[in-house]
Amino acid sequence: MDEAIKQIGERLKGLRDALDIPVEEIAELCGISTDSYIKMEEGNSELSVSTLQKISKHYGIDLDVLLFGEEPHMSTYYLTRKGQGMRVERRKAYEYQSLASGFRGRKADPFIVTVEPKPADAPVEKNSHQGQEFNIVAEGTLELTIGNKVLVLNEGDSIYFDATQPHAMRALNDKPVKFLAIIF
Repeated sequence: MDEAIKQIGERLKGLRDALDIPVEEIAELCGISTDSYIKMEEGNSELSVSTLQKISKHYGIDLDVLLFGEEPHMSTYYLTRKGQGMRVERRKAYEYQSLASGFRGRKADPFIVTVEPKPADAPVEKNSHQGQEFNIVAEGTLELTIGNKVLVLNEGDSIYFDATQPHAMRALNDKPVKFLAIIF
């Protein structure tokens, strides 16, 4: 994870340098302090896909470029074989596998997300981002908090929600949970 996070941080710094964006501007866009943003660029802080998505949309950069350092090339179709999607661990407990990283001009970002269990008393970190999100649980049990509402989703359960609402996910029953997340 550490190397991937450092590489994403380097790409963020490169973007900021190339576009001559002040640290304060990009930190404000992300809704975080300047110090927190600098830690992201240095690879010393966990990253959220929602923060990267805000940056990519605002500055017109493909999310794939920030996550994986590659421009998508396909425009007719993009096939992802089982287990072959590009991966990034954005936090110790979260792994994202992109299912459409090579498709140019996507209207949605589909991911297989694996969330590792944490202790029950571990703090829940909520994120929010533009658009909407659809999740369907493939394996395990997912606790999804949207605002103050706590929902439990089992295998086969799905939910569609307003992603601007603060939300967080947690694996239950001391087992990882795997789900399909589509961010619109």
